[in-house]
Amino acid sequence: MAKPARTPFTGRILMVGFGSIGQGVLPLLLRHLTLTPDRVTIVTAEARGQKEAELYGVRFIHEPVTRSNYRTLLEPLLGPGDALVNLSVDVSSVALIELARQRGALYIDTCIEPWLGGYTDPNLGPADRSNYALREAALALGRAPGTPTAVVTHGANPGLVSHFVKRALLDVAAATGFEPPVPADRAGWASLAQTLGVKVIHVAERDTQVARFPKKPGEFVNTWSIDGFVGEGCQPAELGWGSHERHFPADGRRHEKGSQAAIWLARPGAATRVRTWTPLAGPIHGFLITHNEAISLADYLTIGSGAQPEYRPTVHYAYHPSDDAVLSVHEFAGRNYELQPNKRLMMDEIIEGMDELGVLLAGHAKGAYWYGSRLTIGEARELAPHNNATSLQVTAAVLGGLVWAIENPDRGLVEPEEMDHERVLQVAAPYLGELAGAFTDWNPLQGRGQLFPEDIDPEDPWQFQNIRVV
Repeated sequence: MAKPARTPFTGRILMVGFGSIGQGVLPLLLRHLTLTPDRVTIVTAEARGQKEAELYGVRFIHEPVTRSNYRTLLEPLLGPGDALVNLSVDVSSVALIELARQRGALYIDTCIEPWLGGYTDPNLGPADRSNYALREAALALGRAPGTPTAVVTHGANPGLVSHFVKRALLDVAAATGFEPPVPADRAGWASLAQTLGVKVIHVAERDTQVARFPKKPGEFVNTWSIDGFVGEGCQPAELGWGSHERHFPADGRRHEKGSQAAIWLARPGAATRVRTWTPLAGPIHGFLITHNEAISLADYLTIGSGAQPEYRPTVHYAYHPSDDAVLSVHEFAGRNYELQPNKRLMMDEIIEGMDELGVLLAGHAKGAYWYGSRLTIGEARELAPHNNATSLQVTAAVLGGLVWAIENPDRGLVEPEEMDHERVLQVAAPYLGELAGAFTDWNPLQGRGQLFPEDIDPEDPWQFQNIRVV
């Protein structure tokens, strides 16, 4: 690819965590920022990645970041004009956001993490282990405009997909003959979604990457952070709850505080499946894994307030991971959610496949519309080192989010929906393969009830009752 124009940046980078995403994003930061290796420090709990850090000449500190040591460990490495890139697991995002704000530094992460054990603490109820609760804890810090920018939950999803939603809304508007000015604020985007009649937004993803040797018994295989996937899978399934919904799930629960934009199900995301569609895969069943975008997008596109607003779409993830990861999840569930003794991150051994990651907007006059990234493993390897198709979609989003933060350094705490989607995509797009959109007449009622009777709502295909697999 052509050498990109470098974004001016004179501060230091402190990267906490150096797994698959950290290793993948480091060369992108050095490529796109006016950044020299001597201004980068990595602090991580695992020795994995030390050779990669040495390859780029950056400082590598192998020490876990904990509740008791994070200030003494990280404060000397962070000051005004620096950036804290948090790509860790089991480290409190809220604690690091507060630290960065106090030190006058920028901040970015890909999800809001609790301290070690927070996802599975038996002393916490499911609602307290939810992404809704984690988001509320982050928002409780205050937006604080005028303070250093802290971009939260800006990976591929959550993160990149919120920018895809804005592009998709504009595409649907154009296809239906309604072409208003590009909305300039939250109220404008929510009004556009309501005017178009969007009832449902799925983050619809199909990963087809295949390794040269298959998953073994007792092994959890994945194309991105296994600990991250397991943590999400053990949280309750969560979804933004739309104003069009008329069948509240029997196992559904509402939250007692906050925006009321989302609900949770009394079962883990790794045991909850939904129907969705992507252009290349067609109809698929995906896991309803909890993600922050299910809450933040639903909240952002709400007109009104509370549990029964004038308008809100239903929003959730619908994830079909690689085939070996699906087998890993089934084995993991069979072990009563005790992680297998062996873990394998698929990277160099991948021989073919792609990650088709996008957003499906449905219920409008054109039926349903998918927009997103189709990135093959071959393309990913040509574009950036230390990445596969899945990780590059994340690392590109981290890069785009950090560039935006550098260019907008005093916005306080910011969620992806509040950012300039075109600027972020301008930075990330060269690493996303084919960005494509496709309309479809698919809906979750097609072919249903032929072999056995099903409890469906035939009057509205886009009811969650029809989308959920039971």
